[in-house]
Amino acid sequence: MKRKRLVIVLILVAVLAVVGLMAFRVVWRLLQGTEELHGAQEAVPERIEVSAPIEKDVADWPNWRGSDLDGRSAVTGIRRDWSGGLRKLWEVDFLCQGKNSVTWSAPVVQGNRLVVPGRDQKSDVVFCLDPKSGELIWSGAYEAKSKRSHGPGARATPFIDEDRVYTFGRSGDLACWGLKDGELIWKRNVSEAGGKEPTWGHSSSPLVYEDKVFVQCGGKAIAVAYDKMTGDLLWKSTKGKAGYAALALMNTQNEAKLLVFCGYGLVCLDPDDGREMWRTPWKTSYGVNATTPVVAGATIFITSGYNTGCQALKLADTGVEVVWQSKAIASQHSDPVIIDGFIYGYSGQSNQNKGYFKCVELESGEEKWSTGEIGW
Repeated sequence: MKRKRLVIVLILVAVLAVVGLMAFRVVWRLLQGTEELHGAQEAVPERIEVSAPIEKDVADWPNWRGSDLDGRSAVTGIRRDWSGGLRKLWEVDFLCQGKNSVTWSAPVVQGNRLVVPGRDQKSDVVFCLDPKSGELIWSGAYEAKSKRSHGPGARATPFIDEDRVYTFGRSGDLACWGLKDGELIWKRNVSEAGGKEPTWGHSSSPLVYEDKVFVQCGGKAIAVAYDKMTGDLLWKSTKGKAGYAALALMNTQNEAKLLVFCGYGLVCLDPDDGREMWRTPWKTSYGVNATTPVVAGATIFITSGYNTGCQALKLADTGVEVVWQSKAIASQHSDPVIIDGFIYGYSGQSNQNKGYFKCVELESGEEKWSTGEIGW
């Protein structure tokens, strides 16, 4: 009788182990991402001949979070009545070639140049389009082996700086292109500086400041700086795990600071030499710190998903001090903005396609209002 019970127990344990393994594989597959493109893509068209010089416009959005890095546009007089909807002017369906070429980067625009990364089966690709017509002005590519989790294409958004544009691929390739004709001016991979790709790929949008371009690196340096004109490595910072957030700048008392929201917290570096000025821990599930730190004066606001929440920090003589911490905003990917002392932002997980848009007072952390009517 005892032997029979033992056999039954062993069978139940084996069944539970198999079920547990299957459940783990399903969850891990979901975390790794199974996105595929459907339907046939258009062939990449012939480029058009463009003789017009590169222009600039008040509506330019040349990099992640805009020209002033604050997520706010300088455009005024925007129409408020959208009851008639929008009229589609053009569309393109050639940026990604092949079903396993998903790309997440946002487009950037300066005057008469719109730049957006793409991907084919073996290469990272970048396209420059006419923003009025969608016609192809130029395209460039380089071969890059890439993992497939959540797609092999770029996550980072390009940065247009005068007559050049910088792109950063999922596998760590930082490239500088001529904005006029797409000439590949230089290319470096952060692995050459000891970089290590995070689980879901390099995602840090390039940040150009003065004569340098910065990206998160991981491994032997959480961030690296290159000469923006030549691609020469200028400095490597302290080692650590790369995060997924874009780098941010703050300027207090006429001193610039580079904010790196890496895999284990927020680190402040001297942009001139990469020297660490201070750090503060911020632990998130899977090390996914993906939202850009936002700055107002001497206050820094950070937020992460997975029910982690948010924190307001203020510069002090010896580094930073926590002003308040809460779960009012827990944003996995969506960057908040600060306007007139209030934080506006989504709270929730991006893959759920739902969440709440909230208003929180920056000074106190008090939630002023929340709505689920906007959607995600």
